[in-house]
Amino acid sequence: MTASQPVQEWKPRYNPWLVAVVVAIASFMEVLDTSIANVALPHISGNLGASQDQATWVLTTYLVANAIVLPITGWISSAVGRKRFFLICIALFAASSLLCGLAPSMTVLLLARALQGAGGGGLQPMSQAIMADSFPPRLRGAAFALYGITVLVAPALGPTLGGWITDNYSWRWIFLINLPIGLIALALVFKLVEDPPFLRRFKAGEMHLDSIGLSLLVLGVAALQIFLDKGQEDDWFGSNFITTLVAISLVCLSALIVWEWRHRAPLIDVKLYRSFNFSSINLMMFLAGAVAFSSTVLMPQFLQTLAGYTAQQAGLVVSAGAGILFVTMPVIGMLTSKLPVKYLIAFGWFLSATGLFLSTKLLTLGVSFQVACGIMLLQYAPLGFIFVPAITASYFGISQDRSDEVSGLTNFIRNIGSSVGASVVTTVLARRQQFHLVRLSDHFSPGAPVLSLTFQALASRMHGMGSSAGPAAGLALIYQFLAGQAAALSYIDTYVVLGSGSVAMFFLSFLLQSNDPRHTEQHSAH
Repeated sequence: MTASQPVQEWKPRYNPWLVAVVVAIASFMEVLDTSIANVALPHISGNLGASQDQATWVLTTYLVANAIVLPITGWISSAVGRKRFFLICIALFAASSLLCGLAPSMTVLLLARALQGAGGGGLQPMSQAIMADSFPPRLRGAAFALYGITVLVAPALGPTLGGWITDNYSWRWIFLINLPIGLIALALVFKLVEDPPFLRRFKAGEMHLDSIGLSLLVLGVAALQIFLDKGQEDDWFGSNFITTLVAISLVCLSALIVWEWRHRAPLIDVKLYRSFNFSSINLMMFLAGAVAFSSTVLMPQFLQTLAGYTAQQAGLVVSAGAGILFVTMPVIGMLTSKLPVKYLIAFGWFLSATGLFLSTKLLTLGVSFQVACGIMLLQYAPLGFIFVPAITASYFGISQDRSDEVSGLTNFIRNIGSSVGASVVTTVLARRQQFHLVRLSDHFSPGAPVLSLTFQALASRMHGMGSSAGPAAGLALIYQFLAGQAAALSYIDTYVVLGSGSVAMFFLSFLLQSNDPRHTEQHSAH
């Protein structure tokens, strides 16, 4: 199944760039929705009479449904046809968005979000696969650059756009705006997109649903996603609920791999992972998802909680960083047709490691707006060099008719990487802040000279300002200062962890299968 097959000459009837823009619209709409609801949770819980903990399930239900659909998109597209499946996903996503916007209760909203996640699960991989098959090898990197913009920029814009809509209109409009976009995308896809003749399709009587594999997938992925989303909130293995989820996930996903490997008509073609190149690219996409998520979330969180920035100012910092992708992506797209992609990927991981380690030197509690934007540029600029060549390389050595499976699995792994990244980042921040607070407090123990001098300085300054506050106020200020420093150090530790992962991926890049850009007619993406 992973052996290269002769290239079948096929070109879409319409300009491939027009097709790419159309499918990118649908993909952008879905990726945007993964982050746009985050800032609206307090408004949703207040309006629907739910607790904050209940409101977080608005995010979790979407992620669970999305994660379940992603790895089986290849099988579904073979069953119903890629174009038809893509249209169904757009229609379901738009209809469920309308239901979200009109939801009278939290129960209805959660049901609608699950449907929305299921519909959105097919949009990213199908968009990627359509682009892969619509362009010749020499232009495929440029097409994936457009796809990369939708994947990387949309999550960065989501919180800012969601906050603006919620503050100026209503939280319901963050869902309702999907309806007109979805209808436009539906009409354009129906008109412009077509299935190439080499796609795998089940013939009459050949389609057999692997019910055991589907059951294992649903249970395993749902347990994994809820565990990742709720772990830190419930103190990880200190919670019986979380421990149970981990056990279910490990058992079901392990059984799924064994079952699908031996099944004659698997729901998920896990044998694709026999390819070292495909497995390595998936590992990179996993870490790239974690790094991209962290770049989008860490800095605005730091700026708002520790540096005194407003949500709007923090959003502008993120937007400035994401804006560099509009400049770098077209360049990277052109370079994929001129240079071996493994060297571009290695360069991207080198830039990522350098940017993350530099961030540890630039990040302070008094960070200026300009420096904060510089940190975001350092973290966002490498992402294009990783995503675009990696997506291109994921198809190397894979036959043409497996493009849907390749797209589904790489997007699934990237999304799981984002979820794991969120969990790891949250845990590292919490644990390392406690660690640094204890270490810093040791220097301010009772009777320590540093504490006496600091206390005298505070008392003198407060007295000079006419304050009659007692010793307790001085101790509170000292603790507040220590807590701020400990939190800042925990962010630095998080960047060190991510930077170390980037270093490991840099060395792995050189082991990837290489393409020869001089032979542009080689079917390099399949």
